[in-house]
Amino acid sequence: MTDEIVSITNLQKNFGKFQALSDVSFTIDRGEVVGFIGPNGAGKSTTIRILLGAIKRSGGDAKIFQKDVWQNSLAIHENIAYVPGDVNLWGNLTGGEIIDLFIKLHGKGDKAKRDRLIKRFELDPKKKSRSYSKGNRQKVGLIAALSVDAELYIFDEPTSGLDPLMETIFQQEVNELKQAGKAILLSSHILSEVEHLATKIVVIKQGKVVESGSLADLRHLTRSTITLETSQPVNSLKSLTSVHDFNATTDNAATFSADSTAINEILVHATKLGIKKIDIVPPTLEDLFLRHYQ
Repeated sequence: MTDEIVSITNLQKNFGKFQALSDVSFTIDRGEVVGFIGPNGAGKSTTIRILLGAIKRSGGDAKIFQKDVWQNSLAIHENIAYVPGDVNLWGNLTGGEIIDLFIKLHGKGDKAKRDRLIKRFELDPKKKSRSYSKGNRQKVGLIAALSVDAELYIFDEPTSGLDPLMETIFQQEVNELKQAGKAILLSSHILSEVEHLATKIVVIKQGKVVESGSLADLRHLTRSTITLETSQPVNSLKSLTSVHDFNATTDNAATFSADSTAINEILVHATKLGIKKIDIVPPTLEDLFLRHYQ
């Protein structure tokens, strides 16, 4: 059995003369959480809709379980679970009835897990869904998806409307899925959430994948922040080509950014000045994101 669950190669999508996707390629393996990030209009939801078989691609290739996503969408849906960023519900049904309906339609639900998730997400399943807030509508979608046994979980802005406590619970549930060897595609604007969960990051911009890899792989693309205090004046560090935005707070202390590939060089130089205190903060996913979009 192959570990590759999703395979996308040179994916393209045109809406008339507008090209929404021009070159999207990435894979998702078992036990892998792929964080799919980019601003509104970058092509994230279009990519997901193609994977779900909701729209047909204009070019390239997209497969789930080694099956074409358009030609085999019904068979593929038997082993995937999906939560959109805005869950629409039937107003006359209760949250519990809708969850049970989703589980029945999927066919691989776990009622004990459903009950546990209803309690964890603090949802009142007896209320009519028309009375639910956006956050509670999201909870219904999440509980239904997490209650089924799927091989691939697709989350498109899943925690939209949830408070921070519920976001944490969602993250814990996703980590459990990852440990169980499930494949997960997580599209989110909450970069800290992606950074916490993802084993691989895919950055999309104007319909193209512009970066892809583990967060550790991508950290070299941005700069670390260094706060340093030394016995001797630190101003000589300013002349190093790998040091940027140098700000001396005193003669013997400074804060600056540095190319991650040159940390050793900087430390060798700083050691000669007599290091009294040093703090190195690696670049965050937000730094990487802003690098492309500012």
